[in-house]
Amino acid sequence: QVQLVESGGGLVQPGGSLRLSCAASGFRFSSYSMKWYRQPPGKEREWVAGISSAGVSTNYADSVKGRFTISRDNAKNTVYLQMNGLKPEDTAVYYCKADLSREYWGQGTQVTVSS
Repeated sequence: QVQLVESGGGLVQPGGSLRLSCAASGFRFSSYSMKWYRQPPGKEREWVAGISSAGVSTNYADSVKGRFTISRDNAKNTVYLQMNGLKPEDTAVYYCKADLSREYWGQGTQVTVSS
């Protein structure tokens, strides 16, 4: 069955960096685009970044453009989100998503940016 497992979250000071990973299984990972979303406390889930199946094309929400980088390793069935210059407003649970015959979500990983 399809599984998405995020990791790499944690507590970081403002200006710091984290790299999130999402390990995928149960489908042909290299054939599908992947996306990262986040849900800040008390707010709606929002799209953060997306990457095409081959990793050639990426796009970002304006709020993270220039600070976050999405990438993927199709040999490892993993998509990454490198987050630099973190701000308190980046605090959220981060999720990866695959759009197959339906949407599949991981369980999320908590990122907290605080001094």
